Amino acid sequence: MRISDLAAEAGVTVKAVRYYESQGLLRPRREANGYRTYEARDVVVVREVKALLSLGLTAEQTYPFIECLRAGNERADVCPASLMAYRTRIAEVDRRIAELTDLRARLTDLLTDAENRRTNYDRPADRG
Repeated sequence: MRISDLAAEAGVTVKAVRYYESQGLLRPRREANGYRTYEARDVVVVREVKALLSLGLTAEQTYPFIECLRAGNERADVCPASLMAYRTRIAEVDRRIAELTDLRARLTDLLTDAENRRTNYDRPADRG
């Protein structure tokens, strides 16, 4: 199949397919005229990459999943390297959650302090 057919079937743009190819995630054959040709299994690869990228994995982090598919597995996440990639991404998410939780606490403290100062600022001074 041609690149436009692959893109349409996988639900991505031709530009995305070219990007995946540039990252080594797809290995199309080249015809004598230079056109890329793709196989039906490439649709599965592109859909998998798209799904993994939507979870925040980088193109590089999708390699274990693609290699798992290329090894003949029906699912990309049944190989040990794929499971490790999930664990790595979860650890990254956990770190980010901790960072955001800390940031939220600091902002809440600053807001509370600012509101207290504002309340004190609005009170008329005792005139004695």
